[in-house]
Amino acid sequence: MQPYELSLAAAADAIRERRLSPVELVDSVLDRVEEVEPLLGAYVTVTAEQARTAARAAEREITAGRARGPLHGIPMGLKDLIDVAGMATTASSRVRAEHRARADSTVATRLAAAGAILVGKTHTHEFAYGLITPQTSNARDRNRIAGGSSGGSAVAVATGGATFALGTDTGGSIRVPAALNGVVGLKPTYGLVPRHGITSLSWSLDHVGPITRTVEDAALVLTALAGHDPRDPASLATPDTSAYRPGAGTDLTGLRIGVPRTFYFDHIDPEVEAAVRSAVDQLRSLGARLVEVEIPMTRYLRATHWGLMVPEATAYHERTLRAVPELYQADVRVLLEAGELLPTGDYLRAQRARTLMRQAWAELLREVDMIAAPTVPATAVETGQSTITWPDGTTEGVSDAYVRLSAPANITGVPALSLPVGHDTASLPIGMQLLGRPLGEAALLRAGHAYEQARLGATTS
Repeated sequence: MQPYELSLAAAADAIRERRLSPVELVDSVLDRVEEVEPLLGAYVTVTAEQARTAARAAEREITAGRARGPLHGIPMGLKDLIDVAGMATTASSRVRAEHRARADSTVATRLAAAGAILVGKTHTHEFAYGLITPQTSNARDRNRIAGGSSGGSAVAVATGGATFALGTDTGGSIRVPAALNGVVGLKPTYGLVPRHGITSLSWSLDHVGPITRTVEDAALVLTALAGHDPRDPASLATPDTSAYRPGAGTDLTGLRIGVPRTFYFDHIDPEVEAAVRSAVDQLRSLGARLVEVEIPMTRYLRATHWGLMVPEATAYHERTLRAVPELYQADVRVLLEAGELLPTGDYLRAQRARTLMRQAWAELLREVDMIAAPTVPATAVETGQSTITWPDGTTEGVSDAYVRLSAPANITGVPALSLPVGHDTASLPIGMQLLGRPLGEAALLRAGHAYEQARLGATTS
């Protein structure tokens, strides 16, 4: 196994035990980037020389006994919405071509303090306003989409171009590309990870979180990211992060997992449904109790999500949309212009609907500890494909299909963890998401890690 193939936890152990140096790891990752980047387009920019300099510094510190923790010397990618002082934050847009960050974002500061090493900035769908990431190809099939908007981050992690990466999630933009590329994506509770210094799409729906190879890796990164920041008005009090890293056990006895009767399993590819239901059965075999549940207020989900996101996104872009509209990509420009036509009353009604949904989900999550469901209803479609045809003959737009099952966690603010649970007959990854109570990340990580370990044991036995 090459160093770039290691999980974060495995690489951290190897560095701690002096079996691997940060220099060797970073060199391996950069060599991998050079190999696959021309084919896949995960990165906006690669900071190779800065990464090598940081790796040498990390090696000196660790050798001198000043190790900072499991992220020290680990190469990472940051979605190109996340400010790093002196670097461009382009949001993969011509509108931001000349923009340079004056200061680090909170998450960049925290990861640097933990010793993580920046390899580069990863592509996003322009200003995160889409679920395709057209600049980037799928890690498993170059002729298919990467998903978005954090497509570059997911592809970088899936191909070994970063040991971990950060993405943002406003309607599924961490979880969708994670599912389509066969990696782990965690959207934390709203406000758990500060968004200061991160370009916004929709302030009341935006989240930032890790994309990793394993659930344990996601826990390690979340530990470094979580905590209060007064510069983010939505930031929550500093949590107890000591429980995030899951233990070695796989016993889920007593855990109540809700399995939706409808909605999450409506209009879904049969292979996706089969893989997710098999994964749910695996959780039951580990001791979890399965409980059928009804997802509340499903008929209002799409209207509420769009009713919140569209006007907030347009408000953010108001000045540049009027000054340089020609610099926006056509699909994003149309959405931003549509936001100018949305009546204020619709935005207020969406706010009221969200309040009712949060209350209804709180009631639901008193009955169960978490919900297990597909992350997306289909695997990665071919590049340029605009619709998906379901088994009953109905069709749905690609972006509408991908956002449909992920947006509820953004509206309600609950944490959601996507992890790979198999492949379809075309060898394309399938993802399952676990959705939990607010600040219930530890439970999601424990259940996801138990599933991973049981699946790993089944494949190696």
